[in-house]
Amino acid sequence: MDGIFYQVWKAEEAAARIHGWDFSHIRGHYEEEGGLPWDFREAIGEYLKPEHRLLDMDTGGGEFLLGLGHPHCLTSCTEGYPPNVALCRQALSPLGIDFREAGNPAALPFADGMFDVVTNRHGDFDPVELYRVLKPGGIFLTQQVGEDNDRELVELLLPGTSKPFPGLNLPQQGRRFQKAGFALLRGEEFRGPIRFFDVGALVWFARVIPWEFPGFSVDGCLPRLEQAQAILEGMGWVEGTIHRYLIVAQKPAFLKKGCENQHFPMQNSK
Repeated sequence: MDGIFYQVWKAEEAAARIHGWDFSHIRGHYEEEGGLPWDFREAIGEYLKPEHRLLDMDTGGGEFLLGLGHPHCLTSCTEGYPPNVALCRQALSPLGIDFREAGNPAALPFADGMFDVVTNRHGDFDPVELYRVLKPGGIFLTQQVGEDNDRELVELLLPGTSKPFPGLNLPQQGRRFQKAGFALLRGEEFRGPIRFFDVGALVWFARVIPWEFPGFSVDGCLPRLEQAQAILEGMGWVEGTIHRYLIVAQKPAFLKKGCENQHFPMQNSK
């Protein structure tokens, strides 16, 4: 193995820090999500009105939330990861956004029926608790990372590693919402490529998402990284598969006795 590669990989391992959900450190060295058949921001825009009360769960550092441009005085958000909590208090609270530290999706620190729209991008959620905090007719929109995300990359670096979140897929999660009383307005699922154009970027990536790559280190996985380097030199990249799904669910404006939840068509894209 070329010692220069090892030095680069160790440097990326040491640099593996993340603020909010910011992957700019490896921008240009990898690509993903370019083929999603939906635009989550546009999906939110179909339902979110300027006068609505909005909650963004697991907001990270608030980057996506701020990009929505919703009035700050009508915006709340939660985050439970300690480094991001500090970032939110510094960046969001001074703007007048109602930030609450909350790490348990089944115990949101808000009153019943408080929100018109709740959004959740790649965070945890509990349909029963969402039903509680939404107003009648309120909408929940989520884009989620599925159970099969990055599995080829995990198998390359850490063969035999179990899925961290089995059951995270559109059919099973859709049934959870129906059981909680929601009408499901939209559901889509997608699997597409993620490509790394240098192995150092893959090292950084694996270190910042330890729930997918548990116990990963350069020294502990050196033969696997050398294999990844050989693949890259042969193909021009190292490729895996991302798994995403989208759900839009509505709390009924009123309930009729004996009325069944409506079902949505399952859409799978590859």
